[in-house]
Amino acid sequence: HRMTTYKVNRFEKVFNFTSGKLITRKGINFVLVNSVAMEGDGCAVCRTSEAKLVALSHKLNCSQQKPNHSNKRCSDVEKLPASEPILLQHYPLYRKSDAECTGDDSAPPEEKNIPFKEKYDVLSQEASQKLLWWFQPRLILSGHTHSACEVLHAGKIPEISVPSFSWRNRNNPSFIMGSITPTDFSLQKCFLPFESRVFTIYCAAGALLVILVLAHVQLLTPPFYFAQRLISKHKAV
Repeated sequence: HRMTTYKVNRFEKVFNFTSGKLITRKGINFVLVNSVAMEGDGCAVCRTSEAKLVALSHKLNCSQQKPNHSNKRCSDVEKLPASEPILLQHYPLYRKSDAECTGDDSAPPEEKNIPFKEKYDVLSQEASQKLLWWFQPRLILSGHTHSACEVLHAGKIPEISVPSFSWRNRNNPSFIMGSITPTDFSLQKCFLPFESRVFTIYCAAGALLVILVLAHVQLLTPPFYFAQRLISKHKAV
């Protein structure tokens, strides 16, 4: 537990970022979740973060009610676009492992069946259920595992674990581009070149450069001259 109130405040100040925050753009609601604060151990940071999320959940639920539906609890609540939210978080919601994950950028076969540890690899079952119950999101975007995975929670809520974008973590990094509207979304995965292929191209280009330099300083003149004589003799015949 290395997270402290001081570190959280410093992070928010430096990066101008607040966790447990709602961002609304063009009628689309994005909820930023500090998944590290979903430990459920009652720490001050966790309590504050959960309180923010509960308040956001209340706002969103009130905004999605029909106009003719009267609820005293929602009378003084700020109205938001009536769009189901999209959760953005680092840790994935609870799943046993990556065994069901598919795709070129999913976990390697030898790692897929390794059980995930709650509160370390993924959120706990309790924290996951809280987020699903509070927000009923239409999409969840997460990361942390460095491998791609698509999971369907409660049979209807998709979660996309975004793979690593860095060659440091995998040979075939990728990223996701999306088109999102208040009622729908479309995601497309884009792959970067394989790191091994890039190194191969660099090595081939380096070898070619060395040959050209040697030829330029006439260290390879005799072989080239011999080849030129053979070509000239062939043309004469």
